[in-house]
Amino acid sequence: MAQSGKGRLNYRCPSCFMRDLDIDMFYDKEKDEYYCLRCQYCGNEADVLEKNEMIRFRYGRMHERITNFD
Repeated sequence: MAQSGKGRLNYRCPSCFMRDLDIDMFYDKEKDEYYCLRCQYCGNEADVLEKNEMIRFRYGRMHERITNFD
């Protein structure tokens, strides 16, 4: 998804992204946390980055062709 507007970077919701949904999270300045409108996930920036990094391992070899299954 494209970044909408200028300001804080939009992050993908880790909970939705695990289910192959590409949903941007919104930022709440008062609580200093990100939240998702589709599911009930919310967390601070460090928590979101940590969970998104765990998900990246799922797609880590996406651009490699695997021919040997030994």
